[in-house]
Amino acid sequence: MQAIGMVGRFQSTPKQSHLLAVKRILRYLKGTFDFGLWHPKNSTLTITAFTDADWAGSIDDRKSTSGNAFFLGDCLVSWLSKKQSFVSLSTAKAEYIAAIDCCSQILWMKEALKDLDICIDLPITIYCENTSAITLNKNPVMHSRTKHIPIKYHFLREQVAEQNIILEYISTKEPIADILTKPLPREAFEHLCQKMGVILYHQSSSFIKM
Repeated sequence: MQAIGMVGRFQSTPKQSHLLAVKRILRYLKGTFDFGLWHPKNSTLTITAFTDADWAGSIDDRKSTSGNAFFLGDCLVSWLSKKQSFVSLSTAKAEYIAAIDCCSQILWMKEALKDLDICIDLPITIYCENTSAITLNKNPVMHSRTKHIPIKYHFLREQVAEQNIILEYISTKEPIADILTKPLPREAFEHLCQKMGVILYHQSSSFIKM
């Protein structure tokens, strides 16, 4: 997802390097044809989300990339990898903006489930590895770290104050959404894929037989 989002930014003026990147993505897809998401039928209907951001990761304009992963119980049901619309001056701001995108999607998911007569208990937890971004939502004072952030982005703080959303800290070793923000070493990539519920099809068959 992250790689597709990266090459997608150059659709209007692609170069040879982008073609090589696309071919590598296609080779990866061909080599992982037997992998898929495992959705056990006894999973709960509790929404949780993981948010992360790669600060100033774009070497062209120094904009950050937001990454969000959304779970219904233990099942990954939605994900997002998106370049932010403006330059963040700190990691806290980049993570803050990513958490806002995450909050918007969660509220949409909650309303969609409500239309299916599935009520979600509040508050809904968002896991974030940046303590400064979490603090910004608990502190109503507009200090130096937030005064340059447009007011429209502060609705997340309102959702936290109304106890619709809880921002919780997660260890930097387990940031599931990190896989959606930047390229990772193979070991870290495979570890996070496992955390997201990606398995081989023959493994799912063995689970069904059990």
